[in-house]
This record gives sequence, structure tokens and C-alpha cells, in this order.
Amino acid sequence: MDDAVECELAQILLMPENPGNPQVIVLREKGGTRSFLVHIGLFEALAISRQIHEETPPRPMTHDLLLTAIERLGGVLLRVAVTDLVEDEEGNGTYYGLLVVGRDGEELEIDCRPSDAIALAVRGGCPIFVAEHILAQLGGIE
Repeated sequence: MDDAVECELAQILLMPENPGNPQVIVLREKGGTRSFLVHIGLFEALAISRQIHEETPPRPMTHDLLLTAIERLGGVLLRVAVTDLVEDEEGNGTYYGLLVVGRDGEELEIDCRPSDAIALAVRGGCPIFVAEHILAQLGGIE
């Protein structure tokens, strides 16, 4: 993704009392002012929040398992990316994401939901990138 901009997780808004509603994360351009909201599921939001607050569950959760599997199979999570936003006729959007895993000198791109990618990035300490066209379209939150 040549036009990607490095971003950071700026905020997470949890509403566990109403699990049917989407939870919200805010991604902000690193060193910049553009940011945008992403609605995610409660499970992914809690996984991100637990890691930020350094809460360790008694057993590995799904994102811990995936990161461990990547590492045990000889890979390293290099970066994650939010690559696209596709809107339907009603204006509802679906984000697309990638995990970029390095192994044996190659970079493997694995399709995923951005919420899972961000949960893994927070765990693995790797950078988060967002396609420039997404920031150009949505990056108006200050």
C-alpha cells in the first residue's frame, strides 16, 4: 500500500452496558491532525482495552492466540493496515484491513477486519497504517 499513512489508536469508547451497539475507536494520523471513527464489536473493543490497560486474562484470548501462532510459525507481525472503505447504497460503510506478516524474508498479506488488525497491533506493538484516501475522505475529526 504505497499511499498509506501511519496512524495511532487515539481513543477507545466502550459501552459494555449496551453490547448490541457498536463500540468506537478513533484512529489519528501520527504527527498530524486527521482522525476518524471506526465502529467495532464489543469483543474486539474489550480485547483492545484489556491490552491498553495491561490486563492479563487467565488464559489466552483469540487475539493472543493468533499472535502466538504467527510467531510460532516463524513469522512476525510487521504492521497492520486499514486499506479500504466501501459504502453501500444507504451510506453504510465496511472497512477492510490487512495483517502484514514477515517470514523468511517475505511479506505475507492476510485479509482481516480492521478491528482484529488493531487488536493485534496493540498486542504486537506494530504500526497501524491507513490508506490516504480514507483519511482524505473521513479525516475531519479534530
